[in-house]
Amino acid sequence: MTDTALPDDDDRPMRPAMLCGWRRRCPNCGKGAMFSGYLKVRDCCAACGEDLHHHRADDGPAYLTILIVGHLMAPLIMWAFVKFRPDPLVLSSVFAFGCVALSLFLLPRLKGVVVAIQWAKRMHGFGTEPAHG
Repeated sequence: MTDTALPDDDDRPMRPAMLCGWRRRCPNCGKGAMFSGYLKVRDCCAACGEDLHHHRADDGPAYLTILIVGHLMAPLIMWAFVKFRPDPLVLSSVFAFGCVALSLFLLPRLKGVVVAIQWAKRMHGFGTEPAHG
């Protein structure tokens, strides 16, 4: 173990933090909004003052979104094609809309979950300094 790693028993509760992240709320208090825009994480929680600027979500939420949307929609496309035999333009239009809508729904929620996991595991500077409030 390096001098910057913390023992596992020092982790924060993972499940409540992930649920708060899914709801796009602060993983510390669950009340303040985590985002100031669609995907822009606030520097700190407006409710409890917890620093959130440490996050390093990067491309993780996008990869998870693609993985989930692909695994949900590909079998549905195959099923719809075999069962209903729609016109290819109709099939592609319906499922393109569905993929975009599902991606737009999942992306901020998965980013919230990734940030919450980092907060719970005290990764990337989370937990090295006390909260403001």
